[in-house]
Amino acid sequence: MSTAFLLTSLVICVTPGTGALYAIAAGLTRGTRAGLLAAFAGTLGTVPHMLAAITGLAALLHASGVAFAVLKYAGVAYLLSMAWSTWRDRGVLTVDEDAAGAGSTRQVLLSGITLNLLNPKLTIFFFAFLPQFVPAGPGAVPAMLALSAVFMLMTFAVFAVYAAFAAAVRDQVLSRPRVVDRMRKAFAASFAVLAGRLAFESR
Repeated sequence: MSTAFLLTSLVICVTPGTGALYAIAAGLTRGTRAGLLAAFAGTLGTVPHMLAAITGLAALLHASGVAFAVLKYAGVAYLLSMAWSTWRDRGVLTVDEDAAGAGSTRQVLLSGITLNLLNPKLTIFFFAFLPQFVPAGPGAVPAMLALSAVFMLMTFAVFAVYAAFAAAVRDQVLSRPRVVDRMRKAFAASFAVLAGRLAFESR
């Protein structure tokens, strides 16, 4: 398992998307337990994206260098688009209190799963990035499953940290707009750096 895969996955996980925002919102408005449930639900929401990517990409991993290059630069384009949207979206860390205010454990779980299930960025991630780190051959599918499992574990861990931290500092976290703005710009810069690295790396 390469350092590039772990680093890319970490940046994807820590950048506040719909799943992370829901975990933060649940932690801020309902406490640690609800935040952890939201983190677990958001992680479950990535499973369909993983399965769809694996079933459709196994054959592509045996294709020519041209097919590999197409996937590689799709990944570069995705990272750059994420960098741009994160840099310019000043509401990226806004908490949706209505989404986190579900009245039961079941509602929190269903909402968290649905948010990531309907997030097209996850499909693009699994489709465009996993092949970069999987060797072509008979072991491609098991390797993709293993990398997907690592990504999901990392997702849960990051979401859980967000949720627990939000619950602990719920009165302070939203009152520091300058800190939030710096976090957003740091995430955007990380995406841009990873895009450049991916563009110049060979298979």
